[in-house]
Amino acid sequence: MSAQLSAQDALVATMIATSAADGQLSDAELDSIRRMIAVLPVFDGYDPKQVGSVAQTVFDLFEEEDGLDALVGLVKDALPGTLNETAYALACDVSAADGTVQMEELRLLEILRHDLEVDRLTSSAIERGARARHARLPA
Repeated sequence: MSAQLSAQDALVATMIATSAADGQLSDAELDSIRRMIAVLPVFDGYDPKQVGSVAQTVFDLFEEEDGLDALVGLVKDALPGTLNETAYALACDVSAADGTVQMEELRLLEILRHDLEVDRLTSSAIERGARARHARLPA
């Protein structure tokens, strides 16, 4: 499959892939994605109607043998290096949005961190920030 993504599409694809990594797209994760697209400056001018076609690209790639590698390659090619940390941060926020981080999500985050060349100190800070932003009051 050959697809080309804009930088904004690549960020959206990263979020959708993170949500879908465990085999399900939770409502909390989808709501988080919608909110981030609506309010973050990096998505200024982005047409939310694009999300459906980006999601389909992600799902199609996930059906292929090396689809995850292909997706990460597309994301890396589409992003200027200055947005690699942003992509990782968005993925961390999505994974934390429903209060649980599944093993498949952790594996995807590891792949993203490595392939987008986000160093360990930076990734640790991003992960801690995501946990803090998505913390819940004790029951």
